[in-house]
Amino acid sequence: MTLHFEPAQLRDAEELVALRIAAMRPSLERVGRFDPQRARARFLEHFTPACTQHLVLAGRRVGVVVLRQDDGQWLLEHLYVHPDHQGQGLGAAVLAEVFMQADAQGLPVRVTALRGSRSNHFYQRHGFELVQESEWDLVYVRRPGTPRKVDGP
Repeated sequence: MTLHFEPAQLRDAEELVALRIAAMRPSLERVGRFDPQRARARFLEHFTPACTQHLVLAGRRVGVVVLRQDDGQWLLEHLYVHPDHQGQGLGAAVLAEVFMQADAQGLPVRVTALRGSRSNHFYQRHGFELVQESEWDLVYVRRPGTPRKVDGP
């Protein structure tokens, strides 16, 4: 099946919040920071439909990606795949599309991941390098043309 991208609308906000909470819940619980109200507020605070796309597989919305250009780089603000669809290569397919756009423009891609989340290994496998750390988050950058690492799926 082919993954499609569908532009988000303002009316999709609550659906996207629910997806974010479902996708982030295991990581947030693991570090003792699961708070659905805070997760909702953090997403809605910067929700911009023009930068947001649903990930659609077989007619079903299975994820979301939020990507915006900022200070000469692409900022991958959110990439969430519903837990029922994780581990199927959807995140890698999204990154391939993001990298194609960023590389064509010669721009790096920046992403922040929760410390202790499985997403850290995912981003590192796809060529992101750790550039900054805070108490709860790790910030990565992938430079234009960086190949995917081949240490596993």
